[in-house]
Order: sequence, then C-alpha cells, then structure tokens
Amino acid sequence: MHTIIHRHNQSRFPGTESKQDFRSPHYDCMDLPAALKLTLYVPGVDASGVDITTSGPDLFVTARKAHHVRTNWQALHLEGVQRDYQLKLRLGLGFAFEALQASVTRGVLTIVLPKSRLASAGLPARQRQVA
Repeated sequence: MHTIIHRHNQSRFPGTESKQDFRSPHYDCMDLPAALKLTLYVPGVDASGVDITTSGPDLFVTARKAHHVRTNWQALHLEGVQRDYQLKLRLGLGFAFEALQASVTRGVLTIVLPKSRLASAGLPARQRQVA
C-alpha cells in the first residue's frame, strides 16, 4: 500500500517558498579585466524560467524548470532532481548591475556583469593598519 504525504509550507508570509524547494546550481566565476563572468549549470531550464534580481551588493538568480506531468506518471523519488535552482551571491558594489547581460544555451546560463568605472580604473584601495 502506498502512502501519499503532503508537505505544507508553514511560512508566516504567503507566497514565500522554503529553502528546501530549491537547490544550488554548480557555477564557475571568471574575473575578466572589465567584467565578471558567471557560468551557471542549470539543466532543464530555458530563458523564460530565469529570474535575475539585484539588491545592493547581492545578486539573486532563480532558474525554474518546466515541470511536465506525464500521462504514465509514477513516483520514482525524483523530487530532488526536479527542484528548481536558486543562487545568492554577494558581489559587492564595484559592478554596474544595470548593464548586466545574460543568455541561456543548452542548460548553461552565462551572466556577464561589467565592472563600474571606478572599480576598473585601478584606483588604489585605502589601506588601514590593523596591528
């Protein structure tokens, strides 16, 4: 006999999803002279399922898969594989977030984030003596 267990979201805020509903994608980061290039591996995601937002120095990427229900559906414990992706990165304020460019090709999301003029000018960082 099979038992169906329903999990209820006990969040105080309606519409918020728990951390367990997402999984963190594998990603690579390349520091270029004028930009930062992020490559996220999100198989099963197309361009319409990607949401990129910024808040101050933080970058939030949510990539949702297209969930298809098959006519011959059976539970095979695929819940972990079918979860959507979410990545949160604190990048700092040295980037021009408004000029961000992104593209998705065959499950690979590429984000190019240009550095701001002050960060790419190579101004010496203010040093502070600690000891």
